[in-house]
Amino acid sequence: MTPAATHDDVVIADWIDRNGHLNLAYYLVLFDRATDVLFDRLGIGAAYSAASGCSLFVVETHTLYERELALGARVRIDCHVLGADQKRLHLAHEMFRAGEADRVALLEGMVLHVDLGSRRTAPFPAAIAATLAGAVTSAPPAGLGRRISGLGRR
Repeated sequence: MTPAATHDDVVIADWIDRNGHLNLAYYLVLFDRATDVLFDRLGIGAAYSAASGCSLFVVETHTLYERELALGARVRIDCHVLGADQKRLHLAHEMFRAGEADRVALLEGMVLHVDLGSRRTAPFPAAIAATLAGAVTSAPPAGLGRRISGLGRR
């Protein structure tokens, strides 16, 4: 499966927690940096926002932490477009240690296209909608659509 975009990064000392591994908040920082790369690739990044007065707001995420990352770990994040409609974009990001096949983490998210003047959702322009539709993967990553269940639920 070919990702719509890829981002490479490295774990820095400020991101290590008392357990000696990457703090959960910084997985999100890494995923957010990858999202910026994806949005630029799709033509909906910072330049698009400046020109159009529209941007993208994340409204929901689900993160699966599968392996630890330590100081200095080099990571690759593969970004996938799972679906797009008139105003929404469904994404998945897979994080790997550089050069390794075992996934470290998975983020699934829903993003809304928003008019920054009205702060309300707005349809994507036709050309952008066509780009997004063309970027949808035919082979989504494993582990999507999970929910937390367990204690206290019957």
